[in-house]
Amino acid sequence: MDSLAPTTDMKADALARRYGADALPAAGPWNETIAVMLDHRSVRGYKPDPLPAGTLESMIAAAQSAATSSNMQWWSAIAITDPAKKKVLAEIAGNQKHIEQCPLFIAWVADMSRNQRISDATKTDFETMPWLETFMVACIDAALAAQNAVVAAQSIGLSTVYIGAMRNDPIKVAELLGLPPQSFVVFGLCVGYAADGKAQGEVKPRLPQSIVLHRERYDAAQEAARRVPYDAEMTKFSARHELQAATWTQRVLNRLGPIKSMNGRETIRASLKKLGFEIR
Repeated sequence: MDSLAPTTDMKADALARRYGADALPAAGPWNETIAVMLDHRSVRGYKPDPLPAGTLESMIAAAQSAATSSNMQWWSAIAITDPAKKKVLAEIAGNQKHIEQCPLFIAWVADMSRNQRISDATKTDFETMPWLETFMVACIDAALAAQNAVVAAQSIGLSTVYIGAMRNDPIKVAELLGLPPQSFVVFGLCVGYAADGKAQGEVKPRLPQSIVLHRERYDAAQEAARRVPYDAEMTKFSARHELQAATWTQRVLNRLGPIKSMNGRETIRASLKKLGFEIR
């Protein structure tokens, strides 16, 4: 994917789409892989067209090429194409219709059950299994794998969107997908060809690098001031797309203020216990 010979304008255009024209970081080394990643956008509308043969397997190969802690490979993926299952998953996710539309939905699983089966088979007590660190590693492994799969999908012209709302009801998701104890769907992923007009949607601006990038030590002294122009950029973006929360700051307030915004996810600790996790 390094065959692209980018011009200065191509770099600047890609960075401007991601950050806004007034917050451009330095344009360093560049290739097609970076261009694909900067062009990422979540797509919430899909054609029913089937994917090319072997697409899923190529995505999983990319996923399995991601880093994994100590090569423990604490994740699994469940590919779902059954319309009935996708309909139930869409309902769990607050009736997100793109889950039903996409030809492929992947549930990404933090899977500690595989290693628990090794423990059982060898009659070896895995003392590290119940600890929070191990569960965190499983979730991180799943996230790293999924993001590799997303980049692979985008590189061949497909669109995606992550579905965190699988955590709205982890028990129901586990029952529907036949998960064994000590496995948990961290998020889902819609994969497919974007419906007409969807892939051409704008790249959503991100916080300027001056807020998220620290050098040598954490420094938030200028954060509030640097957030002002970003909020202004997001206000313009929100107006163009008729979004309710005009600024990023307002979105944070809306999302993190009321407990109702968690949509049931405040019960995840209890759900994990029912799913066989003992987290210390």
